[in-house]
Amino acid sequence: MRFRYVYQKVVDLKSNEKTQAEWMLSAAVGQLQSEQRSLEQLLEEQEQTAAVLQYEMANRAPMVKLQELQRYMEYMEQAIERKLGDIRRAEINVEQKKTILNGKLLDEKVWLKAKEKAKDKFQHELLLREQNELDEMATVRFAMRAR
Repeated sequence: MRFRYVYQKVVDLKSNEKTQAEWMLSAAVGQLQSEQRSLEQLLEEQEQTAAVLQYEMANRAPMVKLQELQRYMEYMEQAIERKLGDIRRAEINVEQKKTILNGKLLDEKVWLKAKEKAKDKFQHELLLREQNELDEMATVRFAMRAR
């Protein structure tokens, strides 16, 4: 006789939910990394623009050119602030996905433990049945020899 868990579909569902939560966490982490790379690019561009501004100031560039560079620097600062906000939101999203995954892991673990207990009970009952059959066979043999 083979063990068949009554709630196997629930166990499979919980396993699938955990897998989906892992994928969602992976996507959230990917988004966070993307935002961080984007910030690094903005900071690098800001640094390059600052260097150009310093060079132009040293070479006595026209005031219009300096004002244009200064406005671009201000724009870069605003873009960096927005990107920092995006990163904070992405970090919060990652933490939420981690929390969801932990819940799904716990759910799956509970159902797997229930399945394991049911299997242990099944095996115990199977062993008892086999033992009873062996005992009955021994009793019948003993009774036949006693006659």
